[in-house]
Amino acid sequence: MSTLMHFEGGNALAPHQVQALLHKLQAINPRIASVHARFVHWVALDQSLDHAELDKLSALLTYGDAYEGPADGDLIVVAPRLGTVSPWASKATDIAHNCGLPVRRVERVTEYRLTVKAGVIGTLMGNAKSLSPQDLQACAALLHDRMTESVMASREEAGHLFDEKQGAPMAHVDVLGQGRKALEEANVTFGLALSDDEIEYLVTAFTGLKRNPTDVELTMFAQANSEHCRHKIFNAEFTIDGQAQD
Repeated sequence: MSTLMHFEGGNALAPHQVQALLHKLQAINPRIASVHARFVHWVALDQSLDHAELDKLSALLTYGDAYEGPADGDLIVVAPRLGTVSPWASKATDIAHNCGLPVRRVERVTEYRLTVKAGVIGTLMGNAKSLSPQDLQACAALLHDRMTESVMASREEAGHLFDEKQGAPMAHVDVLGQGRKALEEANVTFGLALSDDEIEYLVTAFTGLKRNPTDVELTMFAQANSEHCRHKIFNAEFTIDGQAQD
């Protein structure tokens, strides 16, 4: 089992980014007074580091302007999408290895701090400087890309970036037993966006092979045939030795 360490980094936002972001956040709640962000680096280790190695790793993860924002306020942690290894992590881990550091992986998250102006009603209710859960959710949606990033409510949750889960087993689609209906259902369940002629092609192909396709095969087929360079709906024909090919 690996050991996790974290190193606080520097400022994650340039002044012009702060102003642009603050304007968007205030559209969600005008009481938001400021936004600050810092990098925090998480390191997974399979063995402990000595003092010299710790100093080297700390120096490696110290860059950019120092963080001068608040340590309190509403916290939104934006991390690489759970279950993935970010491009930044791949590069940073390679650099650490080239520096002789026995780390398993280095990841970087961004911690956003939102400070809120006190309102009259909020002051009376004792929650003057906190956003509502709904506003926090809206701010989090603005601050991250849901295709490549995950949102967390605390620093400690970022440790889940290093969780290792067993891969799901392959599933089979019962084309031999249910025919076209099975593929039509899989098309919806897996979001394959297969056309009618592609479904018919797959039914014919796997019936001829006398076996059922796996979910992996269907996903790869759908992905390959959705690439623009390989699209099949341009009505083109191959002509070989003067003979048009189907």
